[in-house]
Amino acid sequence: MIVLGRIVAPFGVQGWVKIHPFGDDPVEWRKMPQWWLCAEDGAPAERWKPYTLKACRAHGKGLVAAFGEVPDRNAAEAIDGWYIGAPREALPKPAEDEYYWGDLVGLEVFNEAGTRLGVVDGLLSTGAHDVLQVKDEAQDGGERLIPFVAAYVLDVDLAARRIRVAWGEDW
Repeated sequence: MIVLGRIVAPFGVQGWVKIHPFGDDPVEWRKMPQWWLCAEDGAPAERWKPYTLKACRAHGKGLVAAFGEVPDRNAAEAIDGWYIGAPREALPKPAEDEYYWGDLVGLEVFNEAGTRLGVVDGLLSTGAHDVLQVKDEAQDGGERLIPFVAAYVLDVDLAARRIRVAWGEDW
């Protein structure tokens, strides 16, 4: 399952929920008639439950959505804090030079000199751009934060499971 976002609050009295997306262009999720919800991030696929999407729209920096299985505010409160995900095959194909965060996690990061900087442990959304959280085991679990923008990210090779960046070893 690819985790797409998280329900952050009920919205109104008719079962709608407010969603914080983990990535860009979440309005594209409307193309998926079924979403999967789970109380735990990283849970095995069999623990995710399918929900029928009734409606979805942009709301501020996030989304609001309604599900067939969530008829009222009480039901919406019961799924507050749950994660939203989808199997890879249900997701829209990303455009050229766009990636799902889940595809980047676990990739090794190297700089232009070929020095291994660590492994992508997660991403942060800062508003202006996303930031790679790179864990470096050589630095006793130290972390580098590298902006995920063209000026620093030179190449993403999903097949080779590596990212090449313009980033100093001691930055």
